[in-house]
Amino acid sequence: MDSLSSSLKIAGSGMEAQATRLRIVSENIANSRTTGDTPGADPYRRKTITFATELDRASQTNLVEVKKLGVDRSDFTQEYDPDSPAADEKGMVKLPNVNMLIEMADLREANRS
Repeated sequence: MDSLSSSLKIAGSGMEAQATRLRIVSENIANSRTTGDTPGADPYRRKTITFATELDRASQTNLVEVKKLGVDRSDFTQEYDPDSPAADEKGMVKLPNVNMLIEMADLREANRS
């Protein structure tokens, strides 16, 4: 395989991986205030993405691929909102563990990559 084809294949794999990252970040942003449906239920949990390199045997080049889609196991924040259907007996509502600053930084980095 010539160097141009190899370069295009590498760039294409990187773009595909970053497109998946953009989708995950978009889901996190869209669900940043999604609470549980019942009192005390867990809210949306932030999704994560991990990349890896994979050797393409046909072209003998290292390509980027999505290794794993996971979830962030960090703690949820809580907010007092007794009128919410997700409020527990004390009026506390669990909120997603999505930090908008992190998501916006990931969004910008993926877009530039």
